[in-house]
Amino acid sequence: MDTGLVHLHNLLRWVILFLLVWSLFRAYTGWKSGSVFQQGDRKIWLITMIVSHVTGLLGIYQVLWGRIGWFTHPALPEGESVMSNKGLRFFLVEHPLLMLLAIVFITMGYRLSKKPFTDKMKYTKATLYFLIALIAILVAIPWPFRAEVGRTWFPGM
Repeated sequence: MDTGLVHLHNLLRWVILFLLVWSLFRAYTGWKSGSVFQQGDRKIWLITMIVSHVTGLLGIYQVLWGRIGWFTHPALPEGESVMSNKGLRFFLVEHPLLMLLAIVFITMGYRLSKKPFTDKMKYTKATLYFLIALIAILVAIPWPFRAEVGRTWFPGM
């Protein structure tokens, strides 16, 4: 089951990246063109938020009870800490914190679409929040070219 959840978590990474880039593009073009806020944008942002939350829940399960989770990982050798081990530090500290931060910014981007701001303000803030979320996600993904933490592009496929 654990392997299947890791693969689902990885697959949803690509869905989130696609939706987030799409949301960012729509917010940026709405901001720069000065257009009226569209309900279609709110729906895209909602779907982006839902997928990010589902992926986040899968990730929280992996961090707590997965293969190298906090509650299932065997004890470290004497004198070694999670912070001194690059692989464990990435998967147990850096990746979860940056991804949770990204989910918070995606949620903030969606939530402001329901606030009584001007259309330009909605698009401007959404662009900023989605851009921060995208940067955090791109930094926190275990890309194949990253030493010691890299994963394949599509594990299990």
